[in-house]
Amino acid sequence: MAYRKGGRASSAYEESTEAAPIALRLVAVISCVAAIAAMTHGLWGAHSPIETTTGPTPSPVLSAALPSTPSEPVVATSRMSTSEVASSAMPSTDTNLLPSPSVPTIGLVAGHWGNDTGAVCPDGLTEVELNLDVAQRVARILQALGYQAMLFEEFDLRLSGFRATALVSIHSDSCEAFPNADPPASGFKVASVEDSLAPEAEKRLVACLAQCYAARTGMYFHANSITYDMTRYHNFYEVDGRTPAAIIEIGFMRNDRHVLTQQADVVAQGIADGVVCFIEDEQP
Repeated sequence: MAYRKGGRASSAYEESTEAAPIALRLVAVISCVAAIAAMTHGLWGAHSPIETTTGPTPSPVLSAALPSTPSEPVVATSRMSTSEVASSAMPSTDTNLLPSPSVPTIGLVAGHWGNDTGAVCPDGLTEVELNLDVAQRVARILQALGYQAMLFEEFDLRLSGFRATALVSIHSDSCEAFPNADPPASGFKVASVEDSLAPEAEKRLVACLAQCYAARTGMYFHANSITYDMTRYHNFYEVDGRTPAAIIEIGFMRNDRHVLTQQADVVAQGIADGVVCFIEDEQP
């Protein structure tokens, strides 16, 4: 792996003057603040995944983070195949596009896209189709909020020296049963590079993603399965060192299958909430 070139984290963005995007951003931030406060005061703990019939049900620890009437996600609920990348919603498909210095820019890597299938379930469900579906949804949400979202393949030449407000790589966990796993093989995890040159920014990005994702989905943080492959993830060493970057494993393809396939809009909203928390400079 190439050594990660360094510098300071990217600067704060200039707020949009449009009322609708600002209101949507505030909803996302409010949804996360209480959960982040809970982590600060040592209340973070494992909790049950969301119900598969009635939608997300956050744990008691995180329930205060959600408004009484959650905002509707701004994306469709049907899953999309890897061939359905809509160019109008995915500006990153234009290889000549460069981040605008006046608009917060978020890079989104759809794990394994353009390279391989990733993990595969016995019935043929692949990790890459889940990752791409969620990444597309996150991009659309962020665009609706007035941000610039760029979608990348796993090994995308445009990631070399990429400078942006943040980079988030989206992956799914194994489809294996892991019968002896403790805690059970269910939940999500988030990590950043182990030898960061922007440690404070990346620590905050990870905290925002973890707390907001948990608050939105009700899934628990499976911390003891964070691997070397996550903390030494190759994208971390390809982007500009001033770009805060994180990788999120959105759930296990076997035990969290219903959430990942049938509630992908909730999954995407949780990631988008974490990105907004980070951009809005909410301190976890």
